Amino acid sequence: MKKLTPDQIEIIQDKRINELRKYKASLMVCAGTGCVSAGSLTLKELLDNKLKKKGLQDKYLVVPTGCNGFCAQGPILVIQPQGIFYQKVSSEDITDIIESLENGTYVERLLYKDKESEISIPKMENIKFFGKQKLIALRNKGIINPENIDDSIARGAYLSLAKVLHQMTQEEIIEEVKKSELRGRGGGGFLTGLKWEVSYKTGKDRNKTPYIICNADEGDPGAFMDRSIVEADPHAVIEGMTIGARAIGASEGFVYIRKEYPLALKRLRIAIKQAKDYGLLGENILNSGFNFETHIHRGAGAFVCGESTALIASIGGKAGEPIASYIYPAETGFRNNPTIVNNVETWANIPVIIEKGADWFASIGSIEGSKKSTGTKVFSLVGDIENTGLVEVPMGITLREIIYDIGGGIPNGRDFKAIQTGGPSGGCLPKIHLDLRIDFDTLTEAGSMMGSGGLIVMDDKTCMVDIAKYFIDFLKDESCGKCTPCREGLINLSNILTRITKGEGKENDIELMKEIAETMELASLCALGQTAANPVLSTIKYFRDEYEAHIKDKKCPAGVCKELIKYKINDNCTGCTICAKNCPVDAISGKPKEMHFIDQAKCIKCDICNEVCNFEAITVE
Repeated sequence: MKKLTPDQIEIIQDKRINELRKYKASLMVCAGTGCVSAGSLTLKELLDNKLKKKGLQDKYLVVPTGCNGFCAQGPILVIQPQGIFYQKVSSEDITDIIESLENGTYVERLLYKDKESEISIPKMENIKFFGKQKLIALRNKGIINPENIDDSIARGAYLSLAKVLHQMTQEEIIEEVKKSELRGRGGGGFLTGLKWEVSYKTGKDRNKTPYIICNADEGDPGAFMDRSIVEADPHAVIEGMTIGARAIGASEGFVYIRKEYPLALKRLRIAIKQAKDYGLLGENILNSGFNFETHIHRGAGAFVCGESTALIASIGGKAGEPIASYIYPAETGFRNNPTIVNNVETWANIPVIIEKGADWFASIGSIEGSKKSTGTKVFSLVGDIENTGLVEVPMGITLREIIYDIGGGIPNGRDFKAIQTGGPSGGCLPKIHLDLRIDFDTLTEAGSMMGSGGLIVMDDKTCMVDIAKYFIDFLKDESCGKCTPCREGLINLSNILTRITKGEGKENDIELMKEIAETMELASLCALGQTAANPVLSTIKYFRDEYEAHIKDKKCPAGVCKELIKYKINDNCTGCTICAKNCPVDAISGKPKEMHFIDQAKCIKCDICNEVCNFEAITVE
């Protein structure tokens, strides 16, 4: 295909918009990983076939999109431009959906119902889950085909690139990003524009060509922000990287993406090829004389490679281990050249900052005081929450708003207990912090961190000692082992927590763990070790009574730690026998319609009896 000029981008944009306007409606089928695993691609195929059989293929367009965000309700289908939201769609619903299109009605059973009022809500914009969101990085989620570059261009893709190539100097680009006060969304929160400026100046001073890297090595348990952005809008990331490359003078870049993201990888490869075919990557981009190539490097799934120097080492064919923290990649990175490493979400913000201006971006978010957190943040909302999914909200929103207004609260009438922010190296914040503003500095002051954006909600059945043990064990396995404080510190924390959960805790264990944590923070080589003890420190700070119950009373208040609990059948038992029938070790005995009993010697504390009982007849002590 002929290489594009800036004017031709607008021609393609207008052409695609006019093509889409010919259809009466577009059927946007969520084809993010979650919905794909639930069969959404089959639904897309069935819709196409059914429309063809009815001769309606020129009237209605079926579009596979990236993640819609409301993952709890998948597979999802949204009718645009009407905005009709259908949830948990199955193949049996296809006929009714097409008939409703022709009749101008809704398929009532597929509409979302408000949890409180039980009223069906036809339009996506009126569903509370979407109400307080503001989309910047996710601006195209659910409304374009991520494998069709023309769809992206119709939404404004690459116009910002054309602007920086033909209307702005390198210094002006960097100054605009600095003025926006965009902070890195990978967790560090460092000012993006300042990092770019350091790399640009270092490259000029040392006569070295900088490199650009996109960190898509998302490894936090329960996190899927970066994956979803790449799946939904890969051209936003590519455009952001190319703008960054122009700003600092890079001619080569890499996307470091983990092997566990096959769908994101597929769409990224397609997008890079399409961008090259259009002359938006490669030589003489948009007739500007600027050259930039982007390569894909697949990571093997090491959590530590999310750290920038470990990532750079991995790209270079070395073991994914970090180097001393006083060596900055912006000055000395890949091949000893200045290197900018930003994560997926950071890159996706760049084109919008160029398009709408730094002042616009800087007016959004938590902007009071000397330390600002401007713009929005993408979070994966998971755990004991009614509405699991992907959300993008303005910085400064409160935890309460996310958990209750967007997330719909805690399921099954349980009480909120804590929320883990910032991934495995983050902290657990209790109910007293529900009105805490979410921004980089406020979360850190509370004993947690922003991290890359994972939010794990926990109800009152959660044992906080067990949670700390889970995250420490994860980090112990993922530590590269290069430095002694991190390697030995995590092993010792894991051993102490294991003892405590088994009822073998000692009086000085809490203070010992705090001492180990302090040493790790001061002496570890990279951010993994420096922040790894946060789950322990935050749970000790806010849930010390649970540690003391485990150590002094040999009890687990939440009824989770197996060695410290017993299952008993109480007076609510009706003798229905369902618990006995489901017990995998035959530990429950009793006659029908009579109270049953649990043989403690046989019981393996698997909780199956509690799960199947319909009469709340199981007590965990």
